[in-house]
Amino acid sequence: MTEGNENGDVTAMSFETALKELEQIVDKLEKGTVGLEESIAIYARGEALKAHCNALLHNAEQRIAKITLGADGRPSGTEPLDVES
Repeated sequence: MTEGNENGDVTAMSFETALKELEQIVDKLEKGTVGLEESIAIYARGEALKAHCNALLHNAEQRIAKITLGADGRPSGTEPLDVES
């Protein structure tokens, strides 16, 4: 796992850091290189990391604006991006 973050608060992590740690957890679980107790612990952390990444992505999507074009084809403003929930 990422150094210094093994038991840290995932909500303070950047998307990139959380995703990297999540990928490391998935790799360990797929390879079966950890025992049962550690597998359970890192799986739970992976779930927290996944939820954090999803929340960060959702927030980013909410900030993206779609450029609207006028009748002449020139940009006329912005409106919220249609995001499927």
